[in-house]
Amino acid sequence: MTFYKKIIATVAMIASVLLLAACSSTQPKYDANKPLGPQINYTITGIDAGAGIMTSTDKALKAYGLADKNWQLQPSSTAAMTSTLKKAIADKRPIVVTGWTPHWMFTKFPLKFLKDPKNVYGKTEQIHTIVRKGLKQDDPQAYRVLDQFHWTPKEISSVMLAVNNGQDPADAAKDFVKKHPKQVAEWTKGASHVSGHPKLTLTYIAWDSEIASTNVVATVLRQVGYKVTIRAMEPQPVWASVATKAADAQVSAWLPNTAAKLYADYKNQVVDLGVNMDGARVGLAVPKYMKNINSIEDLKK
Repeated sequence: MTFYKKIIATVAMIASVLLLAACSSTQPKYDANKPLGPQINYTITGIDAGAGIMTSTDKALKAYGLADKNWQLQPSSTAAMTSTLKKAIADKRPIVVTGWTPHWMFTKFPLKFLKDPKNVYGKTEQIHTIVRKGLKQDDPQAYRVLDQFHWTPKEISSVMLAVNNGQDPADAAKDFVKKHPKQVAEWTKGASHVSGHPKLTLTYIAWDSEIASTNVVATVLRQVGYKVTIRAMEPQPVWASVATKAADAQVSAWLPNTAAKLYADYKNQVVDLGVNMDGARVGLAVPKYMKNINSIEDLKK
């Protein structure tokens, strides 16, 4: 991206955040007796334009006929979306957001997913660990740890919530590892401590869940003796870095839907170690006080 394009993209993002803030400050409380669309200007509050959930939401607008009724998806950022959500919930105002679990917002706020009868967002997803070819031969102890890494949405959410509350991600990861010695023992079972501090690089997308999982795995690998570097990237470079061996692994491949295209592009150039977390989910979400809005179909009422 050129310098001028970066400026344009930044200005567009700032404009979208200001628009979200302006809209939220003028909305009255949610009224279940009135159609939802006019109450929120037919707007779904989204995140980064390139995110997989945004592509799925564009498809949902068409599949459910919402695009024909002037519904639109407003891109912003994860931070702007959760900030707008927090303010709306504090005032019990209506809001529809792009949501996913694991994420701390489902722990901190009273949210519910909207039913998706057309299955646009797909069923519950799994998060996979993807490593570079040759890692098993080059660094068998790291490979073993990565292969045995598995945790739950509740566990990852606890790390995300700690980070959201102001704790440094590396410190939050260290605290989790310290408090879960039995789980760490399962992840490191059969892995010998390595000498010489061999280097490893993990790449990740700078989303809350990926920040949490990558820091936790990095902490465990450091305990085994590795010198671990973690690097945040956009989704496509994350996969490309592992495929080209510029990085050793990533633990944030949402499958079979969110990362479907990237998986198809790179599956023959990487090694899929399988699921490290079950129960991931994406879709549209609303506060629970919007009791009569339970399905994406309800947005048309």
